[in-house]
Amino acid sequence: MFDYFVYTYGPTLAITILCAIFGTLGHVAKKIYVNHVNDDTKRSVARVVVQFVEQAWHALHGEEKLNKALETAETLLKKKGVAFDAEEMKVLIEAAVSEFNDAFHKPLLDATTADATRRIVDDGREESGLLD
Repeated sequence: MFDYFVYTYGPTLAITILCAIFGTLGHVAKKIYVNHVNDDTKRSVARVVVQFVEQAWHALHGEEKLNKALETAETLLKKKGVAFDAEEMKVLIEAAVSEFNDAFHKPLLDATTADATRRIVDDGREESGLLD
């Protein structure tokens, strides 16, 4: 009797259990991936918004600038369909502002090509006169 049940319904039950397991794993993997992508999207939107607000509303200061950044970030994230919290966005914008300010206040000690346009080297050579 048990053998009949196992041979008759066993493969169907095994397939059903495997589908449930892999379906659950797929759902969890998708949720983790979407959260990761949304977090990266929020960070990149915060960086872009800070740069935009610094460029477009350079006359504003402090809380007014933060409010403009929050409004702009809200608009961009809603267009992308990304859910967000105002406090989380405020933290990301403040972090982006700190990163933005550090880029301008960082001393230029390294001789990298990325900093070459910001560094003026006085090596004692006279101008060649080619561009005069």
